Amino acid sequence: MSDDRHPPARFNAARYCLGANAAVRPDKTALVMVGEGGAVASLTFGEADRAVRGIAAGLLGLGLQRGDRVMIRMGNEADYVLVYFGALAAGLVALPSSPQLTPSEAAFLMENSGAAAVAVASGCMVDRAALAGRILLGPDDIAAMKAGGPVADYADTAADDPATLVYTSGTTSRPKGVLHAHRTIYGRRPMLAHWLGLSESDVMLHAGTMNWTYTLGVGITDPWAVGATSVLYNGPRDPGVWPRLIAERRATIFAAVPSLYRQILKYGDLPAHDLASLRHGCTAGEALPVDILEAWRTATGKPLYEALGMSEISTYVSSGPTIPVRPGSPGKPQPGRRVAILAPEGAPEPLPAGETGLLAVHRSEPGLMLGYWNRPDEEAQVFRGDWFAGGDLARLDADGYLWFEGRNDDLMNAMGYRVSPNEVEGVLAEHPDVAEVGVAELAVRSDVRVVCGFVVLQPGAEPDAEALLGWCRARLAAYKCPREIRFLEALPRTANGKVQRKRLADALA
Repeated sequence: MSDDRHPPARFNAARYCLGANAAVRPDKTALVMVGEGGAVASLTFGEADRAVRGIAAGLLGLGLQRGDRVMIRMGNEADYVLVYFGALAAGLVALPSSPQLTPSEAAFLMENSGAAAVAVASGCMVDRAALAGRILLGPDDIAAMKAGGPVADYADTAADDPATLVYTSGTTSRPKGVLHAHRTIYGRRPMLAHWLGLSESDVMLHAGTMNWTYTLGVGITDPWAVGATSVLYNGPRDPGVWPRLIAERRATIFAAVPSLYRQILKYGDLPAHDLASLRHGCTAGEALPVDILEAWRTATGKPLYEALGMSEISTYVSSGPTIPVRPGSPGKPQPGRRVAILAPEGAPEPLPAGETGLLAVHRSEPGLMLGYWNRPDEEAQVFRGDWFAGGDLARLDADGYLWFEGRNDDLMNAMGYRVSPNEVEGVLAEHPDVAEVGVAELAVRSDVRVVCGFVVLQPGAEPDAEALLGWCRARLAAYKCPREIRFLEALPRTANGKVQRKRLADALA
């Protein structure tokens, strides 16, 4: 049995997004990819369904077994999403990843996840020695699968069967895998009406890249869940391209991070474009500054709806068509969500309105992760009784609006990605000129914070910030790299010798 919140016991996420659409609206455009110079490629729902089932057959034909992990290392291209859903259609587990990963970062994900196969785009850096017998699938292999005989039907999976493994920064020096079930996609349903306002007639333009769960979810999965059209872009990232694409593609909803909205407002020449088709904008990944909210509404006359979420559950607090915007707050828990504020210590009892504590979601939430991949210790830290508390501090006011109060740990938010300071510190500490290092966010403007490395140099070493930044760029994905380096005589520490990351910026004074 199913209800409005929970999927049927037997549920396949790929079938949910593609099967009905292929039957009911096979000739409707499902995906539009716009490239440099306005080049356009598109897929109908019928074509996407056929390609996904072909890839599923190809993967199974390689001997992959139910539950095997398929790592995807591609850029913003249609094959990314087709391989993703192809893995789910075959009953395998998709592992989305970034093409920005260095060979060593990619090798860690392959090893840690136990990936059985890796699908890569042309030009993707691959350490063949690190493959260690794993199946490597290039563009020609994927093309052959799409053209081959498809599986007759999507895999008969349970709603709780693993479907997606997403790596995110943890409190240790290495990323941790967040394992999601097929039911997670069904668990996104409250977002559709209460944040995105999505329906079959919509055209969703997302400014992100497919390796990000924000894009894969909001830009592809959610529109396809209701039979809407997705538009993505893989050309040069000029802020002026987004108003042009809204006008050209007649987009009704636009999704991006707040920092991109700021760039569009500053450089996008909004008055030069016809935005009549646009109903509203949506934003997540970073807190939405009030000045951007007001400037967007003034410049376009369109609402801007914010959401708060995390890799473990996606977005579950938002403003939207049914939840009026309250500037400074990301909104209210979406109807049907069981959200509470818990005391940071002691029994996991919900706190009354107005008190600050840990933002928590009930275990019964269908969008909640299955758990952390092979990280039982960290998993035990975030589950408190019947509640999942990921470390965000917040309060709920008397009207039910949530007010974010920061993190209860040291995780940073860089360009919408959660980044562990431990991971960045580990890379900087390997530089021969570095004696000690701490990493934390640094405010470079009132509303802009960047990842910063605070470095104590070895005796006799000369301060060279650019050399250290280059060192990081060679060893870390771009979004993890520090944007600033600051040099200190000593790092602030506790009496027990632990670096006080929250005091690093104060040490500059």
